[in-house]
Amino acid sequence: MADALNTEWIMDVKADVAPPIEVPDAPLGPKRIIPILGGTFEGPLLKGRVVPGGADYQIVRKDGVTILEAKYLLETDDGVIISVVNRGMRHGPADVLRRVMAGEAVNQSEYYFRAAPEMEAPIGKYDWLNKSLFMSVGERSASGVVIHFHRIL
Repeated sequence: MADALNTEWIMDVKADVAPPIEVPDAPLGPKRIIPILGGTFEGPLLKGRVVPGGADYQIVRKDGVTILEAKYLLETDDGVIISVVNRGMRHGPADVLRRVMAGEAVNQSEYYFRAAPEMEAPIGKYDWLNKSLFMSVGERSASGVVIHFHRIL
């Protein structure tokens, strides 16, 4: 039998977001584009700011599952730029998702919000980000989102 997966927490990203741009009649389902305005990130091995200008691109499937693809940049406190593409999904009871979409702070245990981030860092101090797989757990806050990043060991 294969060993169970183990993870380690590497950082929390707290991103401030603008109201969504709605595209209701897209062929694959309603779309939302949520501009990322900035924010911060911090963990045991890295910290810094979320660079303004990224966005979270969402498609809402007929079954109510939202497919997410967020693309943004992180700048470490020592000036290194890290590219992030975070693909995942969010779903839950309709009343809980209405609260999430209204921008309310909703406990992450009330809905499923998971993603598989890919990070690209310059070779050097943060090269370890290029050599690992990651999972993330998201939650809505009053002004944006908080994404908890974990490295799969």
